[in-house]
Amino acid sequence: MTEIIVVGSGTMGTGIAEVTAHAGFSTTLVDVDTAALQRGMERLLASLRRGVEKGKLSAEDEAAARSRIRFETTFDPSGADILIEAVPENIELKKQLLSSVGAKNEATLLATNTSSLSVTEIAAACVRPDRVIGLHFFNPAPVMQLVEVVRAEQTSAGNIERATELVKRLGKTSVVVRDVPGFATSRLGIILGMEAIRMLESGVASAADIDTAMELGYRHPMGPLKLTDLVGLDVRLAIAEHLTKELGPQFAPPPLLRRLVRAGKLGKKTGEGFYVWSGNDAQKKPTV
Repeated sequence: MTEIIVVGSGTMGTGIAEVTAHAGFSTTLVDVDTAALQRGMERLLASLRRGVEKGKLSAEDEAAARSRIRFETTFDPSGADILIEAVPENIELKKQLLSSVGAKNEATLLATNTSSLSVTEIAAACVRPDRVIGLHFFNPAPVMQLVEVVRAEQTSAGNIERATELVKRLGKTSVVVRDVPGFATSRLGIILGMEAIRMLESGVASAADIDTAMELGYRHPMGPLKLTDLVGLDVRLAIAEHLTKELGPQFAPPPLLRRLVRAGKLGKKTGEGFYVWSGNDAQKKPTV
């Protein structure tokens, strides 16, 4: 059985581990922070239970997926076929992690779940840069169909094929893009999200009405402001700042976004952003 290690038990790492286990892969979810790992385990198991409750997953499938997952604070990469890192968006942290794993197992496919950082720069820190690739999953990973496969300058054709085959086995659809700032999806998503915030800031419409316009007018499954709440305002701010530096002022974050982040209103994870959150339910805010 293919062995997959997912490093980082935050929202994305937990979701990716659920996807790989459900698809039949032996999966180890790793986090050096014991408390974070415990929260990730609880979140993953709760997600599987909800799948059964909603009739999307049989009790047998839930039990099988659970049996394929291990939760660890340390790991041995020597037997891993694939490692997917989902640690915070810090390029030095990602470089250190993947270079250390690659030095211990030159056969492992090394995947980064970054949404905007340079996969080429991360690969350059590794012993076998041809085995480094971007696998950009979307939140929530168990639900979202797309995985963006990001080709670093050093990634070999064989490992691109290996990555796209993995995505197919996960039951998802891949698009292959070059390693440019923001790739395809973050670049388009951030420009839309920043403009939606500017519209809210200037009083064009309420957050809920801006989102409804995009959901019903353009068939987006979720409006850009609610999506920003789900991703995290701090995460979107960091990506916007990175793209502004790399590509230009069209990605510049509006003052409203900075004010909310400074106030600790980061979206769903803190209970308030452009909406007020109660669990998975988003309520309108009269003002921001």
